[in-house]
Amino acid sequence: MDFFESQSLARRNTRFLLLLFLLAVASLIVLTNLLLFAFINFEDTTHIETGQYNFSWQAFFATSCGVVLLITLASLFRLLSLRKGGAAIAELLDGELLVNAQGDLNKHQLLNVVEEMAIASGTPVPPVYLIADPAINAFAAGYSSGDAVIGVTYGAMESLARDELQGVIAHEFSHILNGDMRLNIRLMGILYGILMLALVGRAVLYGVRGRGRTNTAVLVLGVGLMFVGFLGQFFGNLIKAAVSRQREFLADASAVQFTRNPKGIADALKRIGGYEAGSVLQHPESAELSHSFFSQGVSFSFASLMATHPDLTERIKRIEPLWDGEALAPTPPEPTTAKHSPAGVMGFSSSVNIDADEVLNHIGNPQQSQVDLARQVIASLPDDYTAAAREPFSARALVYLLMLNQSNDARTQQLSHLKASSDLGVYDVLEALIKHEHLLKPEMKLPLLELTFPTLRQLSYAQYKMFMTNLNVMVRADNIVSLSEWAVLKMISKHLGEVFEAKHSRVRHDTLESVRGHCEVLLSLLAYCDKQSGVSPVVAFLAGKTELGLEVQLKDKKDLNFKKMNAALNALAELHPLRKPKLIKACIKTVTADQAVSVIESELLRTIADTLECPMPPMLNQSKTNTVTK
Repeated sequence: MDFFESQSLARRNTRFLLLLFLLAVASLIVLTNLLLFAFINFEDTTHIETGQYNFSWQAFFATSCGVVLLITLASLFRLLSLRKGGAAIAELLDGELLVNAQGDLNKHQLLNVVEEMAIASGTPVPPVYLIADPAINAFAAGYSSGDAVIGVTYGAMESLARDELQGVIAHEFSHILNGDMRLNIRLMGILYGILMLALVGRAVLYGVRGRGRTNTAVLVLGVGLMFVGFLGQFFGNLIKAAVSRQREFLADASAVQFTRNPKGIADALKRIGGYEAGSVLQHPESAELSHSFFSQGVSFSFASLMATHPDLTERIKRIEPLWDGEALAPTPPEPTTAKHSPAGVMGFSSSVNIDADEVLNHIGNPQQSQVDLARQVIASLPDDYTAAAREPFSARALVYLLMLNQSNDARTQQLSHLKASSDLGVYDVLEALIKHEHLLKPEMKLPLLELTFPTLRQLSYAQYKMFMTNLNVMVRADNIVSLSEWAVLKMISKHLGEVFEAKHSRVRHDTLESVRGHCEVLLSLLAYCDKQSGVSPVVAFLAGKTELGLEVQLKDKKDLNFKKMNAALNALAELHPLRKPKLIKACIKTVTADQAVSVIESELLRTIADTLECPMPPMLNQSKTNTVTK
């Protein structure tokens, strides 16, 4: 199953989950009404003796509305409490944000593996949270790749070898890429709402405790409500298990394809089997998050029915059919960090053309070659800049550095604004980073930017707003917006907007025809973007139009600006997942009409794909310079 089919399946699973939720709510309505009917009619024996029972459709309707309102409000409350996305879920487990390894080899290895996987898959580098538990487990949580986090237990970090840890992290990235995380959060909200009847019953019991025999009927009512609530939770957990199991097999298969190393993830599963603590967490909130873990995170009385993950043996045998059944002891080799020579990392020759089908196949489905490339890219980055990316003050300074204009007048204006308007200490760090600016290459911009994302997410809301304001001022300092500047600003605003303002796209358009005008804007801008191309914009646009299969017209250059481009991308992000492949191929065909891809064209393609929520692995290109006036 490819990335786009996985996204479509996630949408179908969401609708299926909604249907099951409605059925569960309907069952709870019936059971609650039966309980109240029994409470009213059997509290007084005269109803039993006379055979005359009280029943009112008005009471039935009022009770039903009350149950629906209670469950709905509780579910909404839970979902609102998780509005921060992955970070809120990690905090439920008292996760510790891992910012700096501080000389710890295990932590350094973990951060390194997560960074490699993120850059290789074309997603923002997610923050890593450590969970203080000896069990071997991990999870990915969030609404989208922009607000996702990776959680890893100390047991996993300290007990898994590098290849095994890579297999686990690749499994979690599969959940990020396949759209599973948003479904997981919705499951949490739904199950919390269903549980509310049990909590109401418990409150009734506590309210009448110790008040004498006259409250026996109320006690029975409380017990009944608890029974109905826990019965609802039982069936809710069955729903959770049914939705989760098949996704785990898919994530295992994706991890194998990602790393091209089936032994890594298989050995991680074997190590869980041979580890005394296993994968079951002790935290009281782990049951609510059980469907999000790499392996079974809680133990159930009805394990075969309630387990959110397939049996370890079955998972291992699907990866290694000839496995002999022997588990591994939790004593891996000393942690290591992969080292690769940065030589030859960057650069397509000007005569190379990107194959659109191959690029599409790699979206949401990165290969080992992309992981190897990510390692090389990280190794090629100057140490001062990678260190700066991991600290909030210096991360902002690093982004400002990437946005500095090469024109002396514009740069002076930018620095003057930052000196007056940036947070205390940020400008001083920027001055220090400028001294090593000669080490920066155009190809380093996006990787460095991606490394800053987990750090920038630590900003306060006020710091975030100031940061974005400063970036907008910097971009407009010379009254010209380059494509590179726009790509950086768009990527930052998208992913930080998801975290700080909960800006998440949802499907609103089922056909390309419904967004025809936005397609025209996108392909027209791409047709004009390469001034050094030997191919005319008309020819480039025609290449994209032919691939799109839609009657669109090349817009006049005067009618194009980045405001329209932003509006077009925001609308196209709401396109049905199965319509996006044709659109992305059309973009690639437009850019590669001259049989060459520049660094800025690569940045632009990746920014477009990123905004469309179709993460594109990095591409290698020869540098060219392109600008578009406002």
